[in-house]
This record gives sequence, structure tokens and C-alpha cells, in this order.
Amino acid sequence: MKIAFIKMHGAGNDYIYIDTIKHGYDVDFNKLAKTISSRHFSVGGDGLVLIMPSDNADYRMKMFNADGSEAEMCGNAIRCVGKYLFDHGYLKKETFTIETHVDNKDLAIVEKTPSGEAKLLSVDMGKPILNGRDIPISVDRDPVIGVEVTGYKGTAVSMGNPHFVIFVDKITDSQVLIDGPEIEKHPIFPNKTNVEFIEVLDRRTLKMRVWERGTGETLACGTGACASTVAAVLNDLGERSVNIQLRGGALQIEWKKDTGRVFLTGPAVEVFHGIYDFRM
Repeated sequence: MKIAFIKMHGAGNDYIYIDTIKHGYDVDFNKLAKTISSRHFSVGGDGLVLIMPSDNADYRMKMFNADGSEAEMCGNAIRCVGKYLFDHGYLKKETFTIETHVDNKDLAIVEKTPSGEAKLLSVDMGKPILNGRDIPISVDRDPVIGVEVTGYKGTAVSMGNPHFVIFVDKITDSQVLIDGPEIEKHPIFPNKTNVEFIEVLDRRTLKMRVWERGTGETLACGTGACASTVAAVLNDLGERSVNIQLRGGALQIEWKKDTGRVFLTGPAVEVFHGIYDFRM
């Protein structure tokens, strides 16, 4: 089957997008996500995102990790969905709502290119979940700070998907690539977890690398950046508004004190279109 796709990224967090509003493909999307995401044998990406109609928002996104498992939410992917919908004429307004597996998210276009395309978008990511049972982590605490897992003390936060944030003096490859997958699958996390390693450069600047559940290391993670900001505040290591430096670029995060909601602002880039020959 010939499947039309779009490649986009937010701060290097790259996904393959399928416009199911225009193309109503009847395929096994779990299998498609696994095959099309392969970096050496296919298009390559951190996963697959479907852009869909919605009954209770302007539009809907459904996403899959590179291993074919369904994911709840991605702050970088949702900005790319918003950009695509605006740039391709599905949306005429600059504030809109996208339905996700978790809930509906409000987006706003912050900056446009000289030709009028969306360049920088902001997402209301909602309130962080800090109760251990709801994250979930097998620790009955709220918030979950200073939990030891495989020799690291970290803070558990959910932004609709689970994260375990670890503050270190210096991030190393072995932490991310060896310890990251071990922590991801640790039995203390019933649904596994994303793992963030953070260097505090100053109270308004954090450096982050992430091991994403079901995908591996990615160049950026929007929900991870939000969770890390929350964790920095809870541990008195950062302010409520911070710049997160990732391998693929920078994201601006603000955890508002008055509402408790987290806002994520960052770029969205459309890279190319193509046709994928999916052999079912």
C-alpha cells in the first residue's frame, strides 16, 4: 500500500505524520509505526503520528512510539500537528485545541515565518501529576521526590505520561544509554517510564538528555522538559520559567504559580513529504 507521509520535527524530536483527514488508510498502525520509524531501513523517526478529525476539539492526534506501542502524549509532536493544520489550511485561527490520548490541549501560534507559516508554538500542557499512584510509580507519596532507582535518586512526575527526573553533576553517555533503559523497565514503574538526566547550568537554564520509553534516546522530549522543570522547582534547583537545552535545540518552559499549569514553547519544522510503500 502506498502511504503519503510528512516528516516534521520539534527541536530534533522527529516523527512521521500521516494526514488521515485526507487519506483514510485501513492499516495496522502499530506495525506501520515500527517499520516506517526504522532509521536504517526506512524513513526513520522517533515514531508515527496520525492527524485526525475530532468530535470534541478542532482536530485530534494519535501517536505511536518507534517500537509500535501507542503513546499518550508528546509536546513536540503536538506543536508539529498544529503547524501542519495551520500551514495547510485546515485551521484559519491562531489559537486552537488538539485532542490527545490524555485530554484536549490548547495551542497558540507565537511566531510565524515571513511567508505566514507557523514557526513557534506554545502548548498548555496542563497540571503536572505528582501523586505516586497516578504517575504511576509504586511509591505512595505526593510529591515523589528522592526515590532511589538503580543507584540514582530521582523525582517522578507525570505530564500525562510518566517521567523520572535525575539531577547529575555531568550527563554521560553511559547514564543515558546504559542506565536509562534499565530505569525505564524497572518494576517500580508499572507502565515503564521516560528517564531524564539533568544538569543545572543555572536556576533558569537546564541541560537535558532523555531516554524515551519505547523509543530510546531522542534529541528532545517536550513532556520530559516540562516534567524536568517541575522537578527542578520541587527540588529548589530552578525557577518556574526556564530554558531547557536539549541535543536538538531549546525549549522554553513555564510552570505558572497561579494556575499550576505548565506551558511549553518551541519550534516546529516541516522537513519533507513522501510516499511510503507499506508491505502489510
